[in-house]
Amino acid sequence: MPLRLIFMGTPDFAVPTLLELVAHGHEIAAVYTRAAKPAGRGMKLQPTPVEQEARRLNIPVLTPTTLKTPEALEEFGSHGADAAVVVAYGMILPRTILDAPPLGCFNLHASLLPRWRGAAPINRAIMAGDAESGVMVMKMDVGLDTGDVAMAERLAISDAMTAADLHDALAPLGADLMVRAMGALERGRLQLTKQSDEGVTYAAKIEKAEARIDWNRPAREVLRHIHGLSPFPGAWCELAIDGEQVRIKILRCELARGEGAPGDLLDDHMTIACRDGAVRILDLQRAGAKPMKAQEFLRGTPLRPPLRLV
Repeated sequence: MPLRLIFMGTPDFAVPTLLELVAHGHEIAAVYTRAAKPAGRGMKLQPTPVEQEARRLNIPVLTPTTLKTPEALEEFGSHGADAAVVVAYGMILPRTILDAPPLGCFNLHASLLPRWRGAAPINRAIMAGDAESGVMVMKMDVGLDTGDVAMAERLAISDAMTAADLHDALAPLGADLMVRAMGALERGRLQLTKQSDEGVTYAAKIEKAEARIDWNRPAREVLRHIHGLSPFPGAWCELAIDGEQVRIKILRCELARGEGAPGDLLDDHMTIACRDGAVRILDLQRAGAKPMKAQEFLRGTPLRPPLRLV
């Protein structure tokens, strides 16, 4: 029989998993997500992507501010769920909640555990120059992404991939993986493997101070830094336009030939020198403007050497 599940998730990344679980016949007793926040020019309350999908599917939605109270535990238990599925929920589950479903709570994590436990595994994998990433289903415990792993899928990371690209590739891959895991759980055949104690790294939350581009790094490191922060928060630098220092976010680039002092503009196609090699800017965003192709930017703001980005 299909499982009766509680689904806990918040951003776009979690939506494919919710939809796939429903499509495969599992009963979603309730959806837990973060509360709506003001957004946009009118600062109207904007429900999370998961809440929007849940309401479209007529699934009850709960947005508790804490799960640590007796009342929260009682409400969680009242759904009579066999298990809980957690995908980028954004709130810590206490032991009482983890122990409530008879079959446990299962998390979809966007890394190859134990590498990149924590908040920003997609960004950190790209920024570190990793050759691959992936998704894993693990049975949750009270540690930070320390639970036993049930299933995994791997995905190569190319230098052309941004965080948005990797996010969009892993989301459906993870949805399929979680459906397979819940199918095995339903049949009593889900096997769990303890995580290795070796190779543990932590994907700390991205801080704004990390976003400034350091042209003194080798070209590939600069590229991976840029792509790991694209589109948010966006790696940035400054350049002088008409005598004014202007901040631009660089959203996509490629390795290029050329050499010069780090930060130097090498041609009129936005090729920038790094400590070793160069990168060519492909997509960017000027402060207060929309993202655009570099060619489009250059039509309105021609740039030629000598010029330095800092």
